Amino acid sequence: MSWPAIAPIILLSISNVFMTFAWYGQLKFPHVSLWVLVPVCWGIAFFEYCFAVPANHIGHTVYSAAQLKTIQEVITLSVFAVFSVTYLGEEIRWNYVVAFAFLVGAAFFAFNKWN
Repeated sequence: MSWPAIAPIILLSISNVFMTFAWYGQLKFPHVSLWVLVPVCWGIAFFEYCFAVPANHIGHTVYSAAQLKTIQEVITLSVFAVFSVTYLGEEIRWNYVVAFAFLVGAAFFAFNKWN
């Protein structure tokens, strides 16, 4: 597999770690004011863009936009599942597993060449 095919997966995975902390990390701090949370989360999200933009730019040389978005969604859910269990202490329920399975199905259809 070539670098343009692998780079988006690596970069989107890193991007999603930042994005997940930017969007959901603040849930551990319910008493912090929004005027503090918004700029802090925005600052974290900046690093998400530093990885997401190159991931999509490089990836579009190999994948279609729809395929890139599908990769993004599968990675997002994977990163979030680990984050919600380890950082937020939430459990993964059966319906979350079913939802993930549907996304894997979406990836199958997005990458299948049935033309």
